[in-house]
Amino acid sequence: MTKSTDLRAINLFDLEATLAEWGEPRFRAKQIYEWLWAKSVTSFDGMTNVSKELRAKLKENFTFHTLLEDAVQHSNDGTIKTRFLTHDGHRIESVLIPVPSDDRFTVCVSTQVGCSLTCSFCATGRMERKRNLEAYEIVDQVAAVNRQCLLTFGKNLTNIVYMGMGEPLLNYASTMESVERITAAPPLGLGMGARRITISTAGIAKMIRKLADDGYRSNLALSLHASDDTKRNEIMPINESNNLKTLMEALEYFYQLTHNRISYEYIAFENFNDGPEDAKKLIQLCRRKFPVRVNIIEYNPIDGAPFTKSGEERLNAFAAAVAEAGITVTVRRSRGKDIDAACGQLANK
Repeated sequence: MTKSTDLRAINLFDLEATLAEWGEPRFRAKQIYEWLWAKSVTSFDGMTNVSKELRAKLKENFTFHTLLEDAVQHSNDGTIKTRFLTHDGHRIESVLIPVPSDDRFTVCVSTQVGCSLTCSFCATGRMERKRNLEAYEIVDQVAAVNRQCLLTFGKNLTNIVYMGMGEPLLNYASTMESVERITAAPPLGLGMGARRITISTAGIAKMIRKLADDGYRSNLALSLHASDDTKRNEIMPINESNNLKTLMEALEYFYQLTHNRISYEYIAFENFNDGPEDAKKLIQLCRRKFPVRVNIIEYNPIDGAPFTKSGEERLNAFAAAVAEAGITVTVRRSRGKDIDAACGQLANK
């Protein structure tokens, strides 16, 4: 290990071995891990039941990078967007979406600084991908927003969605490690139930299969947004190498191995993907060898994009057509639009 190694990048076994070399008892490693993950301490000095001498030695041998709160915006609808500063000067955003009437408090977390997928309707897709986030930087978002949720609403987070900046499956190792840390029981993690977590992907077929092979236990959402390849190619270039046939086969494989919940995210664009023929094609995609629910999302305009959101009547007719086919459909109204915190708007504005 070197001074450049972050303490939270070390697994428990290696930390125990390091402490043993220093003449420390093995249980100290679990104490330290509890501070790092279950209690989400933000500095070496916060480990109050670890001796000053050991804390000093940890400081000498390791770094301990944490996210710094850079800016906070409050929406009229209660949504809170937080911009964080990373140790190397990058900015990322997380969003707290409260629904107190349902006792539901969701955090939307980022997995990359920027994004490389260039979806035409998404502000983040217009940013250059600077780097992947480390697992602890993803977990830091959850811990920080949970503190924010407790302070503002007196409640802990109930759900986590990996739907912020970046494509989670293109930062696979850190994304999976963060899920492990979030779901692990204390002292090794935050202790949140796996079914409270959803990873959203623009559609990386081989990584969806890898999720299944690796025993992923949480929910999966496919950012679908169009139900035929021609339209999906137009708005999501990733579809050219991961077409709908390939994605459907990967999702079937995923469900066969995991039986985890799958959903389609479907942004409705006026006169593009919200007509009767689009509804028929979407229904066909929902009649595969796995159950699926559909979340129809209002489009949130971004500067320079050639789309408008579906009108209320057209959106409701589209949703009704899909629902009448026996498919579970939810129309998700945008939250946080006034602070650029809604779906597709995260761009560090």
